[in-house]
Amino acid sequence: NKMKKNKFLLLIIFLSISLTGFSQNKKLTMEDAVWNQWFSLRPQSLAQLQWLPGTHDFVYIKAYSNVYKGTLKKDKDQLWFTLDGVNSVLNKTGLPELPYLYDLKWIDKNTFSVVSDNLVYIFDANKMKLKQSFVLPDTAKNIRYNEKANAVAYTVGNNLQVMTADAKIIKISDEPNKGIVYGSDYVHRQEWGIDNGIFWSPDGKYLAFYRKDETMVKNYPLIDYTTFPATCKPIKYPMTGQTNEYVTVGVYDFSTGKTTYMQTDQLDDRFLVSVTWGPESKYMYIGVLNRDQNHLWFNKYQRADGKFVKTLFEETNPKYVEPLHPAYFLPKTKNEFVWISRRSGFYHLYLYDTEGNLIRQLTDGQWSVTDYYGIDPDEKYVYFQSTAECPVQRHIYRITLKQGMIMKMLTKIHGVHDAIFSDDFQYFVNDYSNTETPHIQTIVDNKGKEIKKLLEAPNPLAEYNLGKMKIGKIKAADGKTDLYYRLITPPNLDKKKKYPAIIYVYGGPHVQLILDSWLGEARLWQFYMAQEGYVMLTVDNRGSYNRGFDFESVTFRHLGVEEMKDQMKGVEFLASLPYVDTSRLGVHGWSFGGFMTTSLTTTYPGVFKVAVAGGPVIDWKYYEIMYGERYMDTPQTNPEGYKETSVLNKIQNLKGKLMIIHGGIDPVVVPQNTRDLLLKAQKLGIDVDFYEFPNSEHNVRGRERILLMQKITDYFNTYLK
Repeated sequence: NKMKKNKFLLLIIFLSISLTGFSQNKKLTMEDAVWNQWFSLRPQSLAQLQWLPGTHDFVYIKAYSNVYKGTLKKDKDQLWFTLDGVNSVLNKTGLPELPYLYDLKWIDKNTFSVVSDNLVYIFDANKMKLKQSFVLPDTAKNIRYNEKANAVAYTVGNNLQVMTADAKIIKISDEPNKGIVYGSDYVHRQEWGIDNGIFWSPDGKYLAFYRKDETMVKNYPLIDYTTFPATCKPIKYPMTGQTNEYVTVGVYDFSTGKTTYMQTDQLDDRFLVSVTWGPESKYMYIGVLNRDQNHLWFNKYQRADGKFVKTLFEETNPKYVEPLHPAYFLPKTKNEFVWISRRSGFYHLYLYDTEGNLIRQLTDGQWSVTDYYGIDPDEKYVYFQSTAECPVQRHIYRITLKQGMIMKMLTKIHGVHDAIFSDDFQYFVNDYSNTETPHIQTIVDNKGKEIKKLLEAPNPLAEYNLGKMKIGKIKAADGKTDLYYRLITPPNLDKKKKYPAIIYVYGGPHVQLILDSWLGEARLWQFYMAQEGYVMLTVDNRGSYNRGFDFESVTFRHLGVEEMKDQMKGVEFLASLPYVDTSRLGVHGWSFGGFMTTSLTTTYPGVFKVAVAGGPVIDWKYYEIMYGERYMDTPQTNPEGYKETSVLNKIQNLKGKLMIIHGGIDPVVVPQNTRDLLLKAQKLGIDVDFYEFPNSEHNVRGRERILLMQKITDYFNTYLK
């Protein structure tokens, strides 16, 4: 019996080892790599984690339906209320139920607002009582509730409306011409950080908004194939060198029912950015940027009559100026604000007063402020995130407002940290990951001491045998600048074998692909391809983000040229690896990465055996004014630059296989880019493969994305593997 028991135990141990070994060698499926990466294989997180206003208590939501409350104490967080509880209250009032609890905005420690489609509800969570409801028109968009006005601003079509607490609708505009748009966040193509077109005043008595006149902008035809017969649904698309939209900022006064427009017409053709209310709702501050985008005037206007008061300061640069933020007013000192500028070559904080006097520069150095969190109520410290420690890391810092410059780093562990501060800035949620850590959320005090660990997520990929990932540095084509790369090698790499390699590229402004975060910021598809036997390389070339103005702007007026030189240094790096077969190199990218992919394979013919370009810019003359002219000037002022960078002028060089994928209704990189390249290739007798998603915009979303990535994978497997 004892022998049988021992044999049984040995069998159990053997099976355990076998099963463990099997599970650790699990392979990603395409569904895992594309769909499950955002769901079952995404590291756990306390969703919608935020502080309750005026307290040191915090809340978060599980499964979009259960709201938990926690404190600084070590005790267990408590279930506060549920979706079922909220919906039972709604049922009693006859109002539509909520499908889930998402994007709750806390007005005070007990009261939250929630928006679902055309519904806005205001709830008292303690009493589980509905305090206010707004049932907006079915077509309402850009919904903005204001607690001081107890009213909701929103758009219907091209017009702006407000619904008051007694369900009265105020039509701020009633414009029949669809080419004149009020309140939309899609102004200036959402460049310069614009994500809102409606601005409630701090006291809730006024409503500022963007008014966009695009009647003079040419229509671009997009075809809707879901109708019978197909119909043309044109969009307004201001291409480089052509007529631009005209934008103004209006202010509606609820006491008089009148709208006043700020007199921003110093320039006929300009952009209005960094729209900011003064804290006393008396003045508006607006950045006026010229069309060349190399001169910014930050101006002050009277709300009452719209009159220009003065220019507080100007910013100029021979290449371009790029304001991305509003002015951040101090909590007590109402006539001072923080401005974020890259005038020194890196984004830093500057303290100004409302007369335009620079009080002091708050931060300085060969690094950038990447997020601004605010100033404590006593105006002692300024809190922000930056790249000061390392370009691929993000840490949280504080400086003294009165002195500036002297920094204290509040986060110590390497990685990418983000912060959510309590109202009094005594504590913050430190939300971070790094290459070894999937996700951690802790509470830290404003001296950097950890108070409470909220979550340490397990590795959701522990059962998978992923390839090894490494982040390192190579030199750029200039021989002196460091470039960061991310290399993913196949599992169980045999260095005596030769593997095909794929460069995954973006390379354009405002994107950084490599960070010291979970998976090195790579998508699971890249690990999937490593499991398929490919070496996967990504290089953040000069021109990409968060390395300073000189690093980014070296590409000015000839996008792609310096970037490609740096990517070729990546090719040299691959050639130095004994296990890479340089006769089997591939390249893939989307959007700017699609431009880089088509440019690389036609500029350096024969280097890449296979290329897959998604949504590529083929010629910058087809791109929109705001982005295109910032980096390329106009076709009229920079004809050589446009000629040099156009893939249309290089397609005859193509060697190897190229597939282009494009969304049929892409409003960002319009389909004419790809169509004209196909026409040129056909005339020259050059074989280019093409696949279209007829009803997709710039990105292929939803489960169709699995098909997209399978298509890309099959192309590499067929022609490169």
